[in-house]
Amino acid sequence: MAETLPVSRSATRASHILGGKLDSIPFSPYHLMIIVVLGFVGFIDGYDLVMTGSLLVLAKKPLHLSPTEVRFLAIASTLMICAGGFICSTISDHFSRKAIMLIGVGAITFFTLLIPLVQTGSELIAIRLLTGLGGGFAVSAPFPIAAELMPAQHRRTFAAVYEMALASSFTVLPVVAHMLSDNPNAFRLMALPGGLAFFVVPALIYFLIPESPRWYLRRGRTAEAVDTVNRIIRRAGGRVPELAATALGTNLREVREELPPYRALFGRSQLRWTAVGISSYVFCGTAFFLISVLLPKALVDQGAAVGLSFGVTSVVFAASIPGKGFTGFLMEIIGRRWTIFYAMFGALPGLVLMLMAHRAGEYATVVMVAGALMTGFTTLSAATAFRIYLAEQFPTALRGRGHIFSESVGRIFSGVAAPFLMEPYTGSAAIFFGTIIAMVTIGAFVPVLFGRETTGQLETVTERLPEMA
Repeated sequence: MAETLPVSRSATRASHILGGKLDSIPFSPYHLMIIVVLGFVGFIDGYDLVMTGSLLVLAKKPLHLSPTEVRFLAIASTLMICAGGFICSTISDHFSRKAIMLIGVGAITFFTLLIPLVQTGSELIAIRLLTGLGGGFAVSAPFPIAAELMPAQHRRTFAAVYEMALASSFTVLPVVAHMLSDNPNAFRLMALPGGLAFFVVPALIYFLIPESPRWYLRRGRTAEAVDTVNRIIRRAGGRVPELAATALGTNLREVREELPPYRALFGRSQLRWTAVGISSYVFCGTAFFLISVLLPKALVDQGAAVGLSFGVTSVVFAASIPGKGFTGFLMEIIGRRWTIFYAMFGALPGLVLMLMAHRAGEYATVVMVAGALMTGFTTLSAATAFRIYLAEQFPTALRGRGHIFSESVGRIFSGVAAPFLMEPYTGSAAIFFGTIIAMVTIGAFVPVLFGRETTGQLETVTERLPEMA
């Protein structure tokens, strides 16, 4: 991948040396602790943000939601995730990676804590809009920071654990919704666990997650970058020599790299990778959002009982838990691109079963569950690969803005436009499942045909030395 920035030779060599040192640290319980904390963050974020599908079913009668309110509620949170993401993408490389994550997680959990207090559909929509705004900061933030903290060969471990935590929250939420479905206050009780995390999760991030040394170095804070690397080395067992500041060169503060302008995302040498990352997100994300937001409603509209609709939704997300672990394993063997191809194209048999289940007579439930298991293990597990793949499309000075911008653009199409346009047609199995089939088929080929494999040291992939330009 060609370089995207006119960086001084001294600063670029320093980033290679520092990145190489981070990648040389053996995996340790300290790395596992970082992964567990970020995974817990993912679980809470996922629980709070994915409850839209359950709210559409559980809050409709108690709040007397009109058809217009139902349709807008379906996209309210995701719409503001996009808006929050664009805001965040303009500032994320200027502010610390950890600060961005703290703002987002704090906002999500706080506004979810307010759901039990709502009395009208308008109030619920307003809260979901505010939750989504915070989500724009939170949902993408773990990937740039983890990509810069984890050794290259263990980014898959983070991605798999994080996405499995997300899948666990997606699985638990419908189960909770099903257990509470006969209670008129079900949607209020369902929101409490995620809201109460406001008093726990931000503190865990603040005290346990280190700042990215790569970000410190790019901001000219060399001493803090070196100190953070050495602290990680010591907490990881001290199995490699500590980094000496002199190893990075001299006068780094004087030659510190100024952040490139936002338009660098669309520069000649970067545009292709930005476009590939966004395209991968759009097709993978459309399948995910149509299932997570609309599947319970679609099954009810197609004649299934409420309990069965939540049950199938739990099954499809439960299957994605081992699926995401397998995807994380696979991506280091066959690469990011071919793993995305496998996850997308491999879902076709399962989606066809879900499409045809209503014609299976007394075996309809069995066919639907079998299709849900296959779909969950493949397409809903693709995020393990494509979100790390997206983070690796950008150099350090653009990674925060580029990753969050790309997810936000992708989410406009996959999480806002797709559910909004599809909501009136959920009663048709052919249209609903047929659309998902079309998305995964196209999405399987985008990174393979137009992308480039990115496995390896971040600096080697995205930041070439000036003499290599």
